[in-house]
Amino acid sequence: MLCQRCKQKIATINFVEIIDGTKYESHFCKDCYVEVTGDFTENDGSVFWTNLYGDGGLEESLACPVCGTRYGDYRRTGLLGCASCYDIFKEQLLPTIRNIHGKDTHIGTAALNNDEYGLLRKLKSLQEKLEEAVKARRYTEANLLNKQIKDINKKLYGEHYEDD
Repeated sequence: MLCQRCKQKIATINFVEIIDGTKYESHFCKDCYVEVTGDFTENDGSVFWTNLYGDGGLEESLACPVCGTRYGDYRRTGLLGCASCYDIFKEQLLPTIRNIHGKDTHIGTAALNNDEYGLLRKLKSLQEKLEEAVKARRYTEANLLNKQIKDINKKLYGEHYEDD
């Protein structure tokens, strides 16, 4: 199993915690574990969770107005109470999400990128690559990128797409 943080090395440190009958697992390579906890020899899992979810400083009074979950509850359990918690605790959650996933933007799986949103994202990426290729005078690459852009535009706009 690969490290869930760097997604490059084999996970050699595995944490399993059961809270109210729900199993939570974390899998890290030694390097990522050291970055998160600051110490490889530490046996106490609470240091791991504290470093993973931040070291505190936030008042216990910060709570979700919808479900009543407090930020301190989240820090202790790793669980949020409802969808509104993500908005209320956004600033505090983003570093944790980046720590765990290495990024804070969901891209989705490649198999699902043929929807409109995925095609628009791919179109933007291709347009950026096209600009770079033209600036670097790589005209053969630019021509291929331009054809890919046209294909995506035809998928997105169908018969309404006008080719220049």
